Amino acid sequence: MKRTLTALAVALAAPLALAQATQGVTKDEIIVGSIQDLSGPIAGFGKQLRQGMQLRIDELNEQGGKIHGRKLRLLIEDDAYDPRKSVLAAQKLVNQDKVFAIVGHVGTAQNLAAMPVQFEKNVLNFYPVTAAREMHEPFHRLKFAFAATYYDQMRIFVPRLVKEKGAKKVCTMYQDDEFGLEVFRGAEEGLKSIDMKFTEVTTYKRGATDFASQVARMKAAECDFVVLGTIIRETIGGIATARKLGFNPTFLGSSATYTDIIPKLGGKAMDGLYAGMTIQHPYLDDASQPIRFWATKYKTKYNEDPTVFSVYGYNAMDAFIAVASQAGPNLTTDSFIKAIESMRFAPDIFGSAEATFGPTKRQGSNVSRLSQLQDGRWKLLTDYVKP
Repeated sequence: MKRTLTALAVALAAPLALAQATQGVTKDEIIVGSIQDLSGPIAGFGKQLRQGMQLRIDELNEQGGKIHGRKLRLLIEDDAYDPRKSVLAAQKLVNQDKVFAIVGHVGTAQNLAAMPVQFEKNVLNFYPVTAAREMHEPFHRLKFAFAATYYDQMRIFVPRLVKEKGAKKVCTMYQDDEFGLEVFRGAEEGLKSIDMKFTEVTTYKRGATDFASQVARMKAAECDFVVLGTIIRETIGGIATARKLGFNPTFLGSSATYTDIIPKLGGKAMDGLYAGMTIQHPYLDDASQPIRFWATKYKTKYNEDPTVFSVYGYNAMDAFIAVASQAGPNLTTDSFIKAIESMRFAPDIFGSAEATFGPTKRQGSNVSRLSQLQDGRWKLLTDYVKP
């Protein structure tokens, strides 16, 4: 009798064990997480990313809300752009909430802090919102990055603009962390290609608000071109300080500076800033009909116009849904990876470049474009350029 009951218990438990084998996937839902800055220096980005992701999930719900019979549920944690809090956020999402993947996590140092926690439990890092090379290098089967790197953006556009402007002395001001270093190293490599070096190198700590000393040093060095490894308030603060001091070099930033928040908060002083970028900001008065339709849905839900970071969040979740659907009803980490390695992501209504992944390729696209702030709006200057 004991042997019979034991055998029966094992037989009944087997299907349940199989169903629970993949974290974050149940019979009824797929649970994904995201870590955003909702209370720190780039909280504007975090809010827009969260709203873009949730809008795509809402669309899925309107269409029946199922991926092979499963609803998609998004859990958000706030790390305030602090890598130490990123670790805690990842631990909660991975170990307590049992998410299948972390999608659209913003920040370079923040992703690097969280990824070891995720990878220990076989949790994907999908479409992080940072263009650092570490998002796909060194290769890891659980890393999937979608955009051209800060390094390549600078490597392409620094020498190009320096030559175009006839610049003689190039300086830089960058955030003293993994993000800023990526911008600096790419620019350094770009300058090397035209036999130039930085005349002056200045840095600041994450969260800084005063940039007077850095700007004074670059002005004293008579720099006529400045590479900015900055994000929102550092870009505004650095350029505004330079204008007050009568220091007006050419300013070039990475895609981290490509945001409508900068001209909105910084005003006319921000005009002339160049930035590497990929997806265009969705200005509704000159957008296509499909974008206006999408933007109307966004504004109806959130009572504000969408931004390029809203698009990043929307696209990240859209890509996740496409891959999870392609992976079939038996969704596992392995089936998800197998699916994405066979897929092609075509250019979309927002101007995204084509993206592909493969067994040894974890960066979807490596092409970028150049834009400039003119009269408070970003104007596209180039088509996509390969590094």
